[in-house]
Amino acid sequence: MGSTDAQAFASANWLGNGSVGHWIDGAARAPAAGERQVDVFNPATGAVARRVALADAAGVDAAVRSAAAAFPAWAATPALRRARVMFKFRELLERHQDELAAIITAEHGKVLSDAVGEVTRGMEVVEFACGIPSLLKGEFTEQVGTGIDAWSMRQALGVVAGITPFNFPAMVPMWMFPVALACGNTFVLKPSERDPSAALFMARLLKEAGLPDGAFNVVHGDKAAVDALLEHPLVQAVSFVGSTPIAKYIHETASRHGKRVQALGGAKNHLVVMPDADMDQAVDALIGAAYGSAGERCMAVSVAVAVGEGTADTLVARLAERVKAIKVADGMQSDAEMGPLVTKQHFEKVKGYVDTGVNEGAQLVVDGRGLKVPGRENGFFLGGCLFDRVLPSMAIYRDEIFGPVLGVSRVKTFEEALALVNGHEFGNGCCIFTRDGDSAREFASRVQIGMVGINVPIPVPMAFHSFGGWKNSLFGDHHMHGPEGVRFYTRYKTITQRWPAGIRAGAEFVMPTMK
Repeated sequence: MGSTDAQAFASANWLGNGSVGHWIDGAARAPAAGERQVDVFNPATGAVARRVALADAAGVDAAVRSAAAAFPAWAATPALRRARVMFKFRELLERHQDELAAIITAEHGKVLSDAVGEVTRGMEVVEFACGIPSLLKGEFTEQVGTGIDAWSMRQALGVVAGITPFNFPAMVPMWMFPVALACGNTFVLKPSERDPSAALFMARLLKEAGLPDGAFNVVHGDKAAVDALLEHPLVQAVSFVGSTPIAKYIHETASRHGKRVQALGGAKNHLVVMPDADMDQAVDALIGAAYGSAGERCMAVSVAVAVGEGTADTLVARLAERVKAIKVADGMQSDAEMGPLVTKQHFEKVKGYVDTGVNEGAQLVVDGRGLKVPGRENGFFLGGCLFDRVLPSMAIYRDEIFGPVLGVSRVKTFEEALALVNGHEFGNGCCIFTRDGDSAREFASRVQIGMVGINVPIPVPMAFHSFGGWKNSLFGDHHMHGPEGVRFYTRYKTITQRWPAGIRAGAEFVMPTMK
């Protein structure tokens, strides 16, 4: 599908101009009378495209009870049959990938090719979930004692919930619900109200794939809906991706209500450039990792750490030239390299950080403020911004900006670079660019970060590994998808059995042993 076809689909064939409701018990549910609604914008034009309903506690309860009613039969469905639903869902995603990408671009603003990539990475988790029959296999031990056998199994939790951010309206939900559903749970998704339509599109595909009604539900909402999920007695576990303050709140509140929680928070991802690095490779990596999706990624690189003054001078000069050349346009344009920010409020927040960086004394090498895209003058566009001589004391270094703003920090040695990375409160992702194996190995071993790249700028693990950071980037014990995802969405049970076979030991009043 070309950009023109995608635009036509997004505006006419699926996305309407009215109100976006919920998906409960296998069907679209229109906004209820009295439900509050908020605007959903087209970020490229700045215009209101539609409105989305925000569920109250009663709306959330309806979704949760639908999931609870569907759980017994779905959990009892053989894992192979659940896998077949995931196979069909994967097939439908591939068939409708362009349409889903167009929906994402229309509401989020990222360029269409990036939206296609998002859907692709989400599909990889669905592929992983298709292997659930093998992933749920337990262990068996014969004769752990005389006439006694033991085995283990993993069983579904029940109703689980996902609360997901605006920046990946398809991929992040697919980090959660395919594994959860394949394990036998039922799911309630609360996506971002800023770009709500991708979740409903996926719900329709799941129904077409044969998922029973009620096994997957979507409720839109704000804090009231979130709190209703965190407090609902039928919700057994909560998965979250978003900012660190909200991740802390989710973890504390859901844990207090007896739920299992995985809450992924903020990030400040560093890319260390060693003097021996391939500079062409490093610059290419930084341009894509810092400015792709307008920097609205939890794995975006926002700090380049240049080791040595010569390295820094060369890096900044090369970056400045490339940042100025980034093609900023409506994400539906085929030649667009960077689209708008998601909302006017977020645009103002990111622009404010650029103002702060200037006031703090960082050197603004490329200023993207004031950019106007012809024909899209009211869109939420901010050009790429590049700072040099960024210090750890500055807000633009400490805070997650979540926009197209890259800062260069200068250090003298590898040890200083490592200390800088390890000293930050966030520990989501990082990488080092070098030709030296000793530096790479030392960095990978000693850095206190959950996901590490060696000459790889965005080290997002493949679906059969697990995604998650350290420190204030993760709250909870389990990372997402991969083996950790299966462990999170199941309970471990061990069975020890003995059948009567002429063994009569009599009553035993001491701890059983195998002597």
